[in-house]
Order: sequence, then C-alpha cells, then structure tokens
Amino acid sequence: MTTLAPPDDLLSKNLLSNDLLPLVLRARPALHPSDNEFFDFCRQNPDLRIEQTGKGDWIIMAPTGFETGSRNSEVSRQLGNWARQDGLGVSFDSSTGFVLPGGAKRSPDAAWVLKSRLAALTPEQKRRFLPLCPDFVVELRSPSDNLADTQDKMAEYRGGGARLGWLLDAAERRVHVYRPGREIEILDAPETVAGDPILPGFVLDLNLVWDPGF
Repeated sequence: MTTLAPPDDLLSKNLLSNDLLPLVLRARPALHPSDNEFFDFCRQNPDLRIEQTGKGDWIIMAPTGFETGSRNSEVSRQLGNWARQDGLGVSFDSSTGFVLPGGAKRSPDAAWVLKSRLAALTPEQKRRFLPLCPDFVVELRSPSDNLADTQDKMAEYRGGGARLGWLLDAAERRVHVYRPGREIEILDAPETVAGDPILPGFVLDLNLVWDPGF
C-alpha cells in the first residue's frame, strides 16, 4: 500500500499564491497509489485540482480564474439543460473525476455519460471517481494551459473510449473535434458546434462561451 500524506497548509497556500501551477510531478515508480488512495488524497487537498496522466504523472492545478470559470459554467449549463430534456444520459461538471481504462484520472470541464452505463456501477463506485471514460467530454483551454498538454489529454479520452470530444480554445476562438478513428477536425471561429449523432439535438452556442458578457 502506498502512503500519501497531504501537503501542509502553508505549502498549499504557497502553491496557490504564485506561478508554479500547473505543476507536474513525476510520481512513478516512487508512488503508485490505488484508485481509492488517489481519490482520498484529492479529497484531503480540496484547494487543488489534481489529475494523473496515463503515464502516472500528477498534474496539480489551481482553481480556475474568473473568466475561465464563467465559460466553464456556461458550457455546463447548456449541456445540463439539453441532458435533462433528452433524458438518455447524465451531464457532469469539472468537479467530477473519471478513471480512464489506461489508468489516467481526469476531470474534464464538462462530460456526459449514458444512463445505461451508469446503471452498471455500484453505489460505492458512484461515490468516488467514476471508473469509466465519458461518452462525451469538453475541455476548455485556459490561459495557463499548454495546448500540447491539453491535446494529449483529449487523446487519452479518445483512446479510452470517448465517442466525441471538444477542445474549446477561447483565446483562438477555435474548436478541435475528436472522434474515434477519424482525423481531428478544427473549426475556426464557429458560432455553434453540434453534438450529433452522439448527442442528438445538442448544439452549443459558442457566442455565449467566447463572450461571457462582462
């Protein structure tokens, strides 16, 4: 068993107050926590967003800034409204963790999963990071995000079974569309992007994402 100790309060505050984040920690082979141990470690450090790549590296991130947070909220709002009307799946915001088939632990900015897949999970599994890859994921690139790193994350989702993924680059007003077995499609300055056929009838209004209105 791997023993994980939470950083003390002073270290956590220092991480959040400077430009160290995002911080990449090469955890393996020194640390190889189980899925439950990693979940508990994240719970003990609520001020930090912590993910694990498929290679075992830990990515430690600060909470998002005001502008990115507003955009995330808008994407989640539109997806959630559609999901409630459609009824076939459940939408999730950026606070939800997923354990991908390759071992990565990721928290997409927005996600959607078919209810039929969620029904196969136990109550205990539903209280922790979900042990599956979402059917649909959205990553909104923030000013501090490296594009190549975000593209690697999207590749993990697609490799893990995601049927549709959108990388939204607000600074460039560009959408990278990921589908299994197909080349990445890049849309320049679109006003909308449609989720058909995976999310039938869902159309994300990007004008409300690119320009939050403040």
